[in-house]
Amino acid sequence: MGEGSDLSAVYDDLNHLTERRLYPICARSFIGEPRREAHISTLPARAQAPSRFPLAHGHQERPQDRRAAAPARPQAPDGLALASPPAIERLKKRPDFLLAAKGVVRPVGAVLAQGRNRGDGQLTVRIGFTATRRLGGAVQRNRAKRRLREAARLVAPEHVRPGCDYVFIALGGVATRAWPRLLDDVKTALIRLAAEL
Repeated sequence: MGEGSDLSAVYDDLNHLTERRLYPICARSFIGEPRREAHISTLPARAQAPSRFPLAHGHQERPQDRRAAAPARPQAPDGLALASPPAIERLKKRPDFLLAAKGVVRPVGAVLAQGRNRGDGQLTVRIGFTATRRLGGAVQRNRAKRRLREAARLVAPEHVRPGCDYVFIALGGVATRAWPRLLDDVKTALIRLAAEL
């Protein structure tokens, strides 16, 4: 009986430890103690601000086009009309280039300018550009023509005569000429041609 009583004493000690020391630490809140849980409501929360993400159809409050408004353009005083520059088109056909070559020719700096009055009653101005093979390969010729086109785009509306054809031929220095000097060459050529057409 000594062994059985020893075992029962051991079980009693274990039960005593479990009830008093281990049990309260591990699982006491599940048995008999009040729960320490937060109350989470199942009711919907009050209205919140809309999310920052745009919806599939975009924001209703904001306009979709966020570009700045176009700047105001100058307007003519009442009763007066602003003189608009003539319409400018590209000269593309070989016969038109050949006819312009028979007109007035003026070399100015790195540009050779040709012009003629068409005499057809139309106010449209046509401008053509060319570069000879003496200027270099295709890359050099194309660069020279691009520079002439841009210079003419900037200068021509103020200095051309309506109803005329103009041809600009790139000479040797067009590709390397300083931009202000090239603009001045084109402007001077147009002014000289306009005086004789």
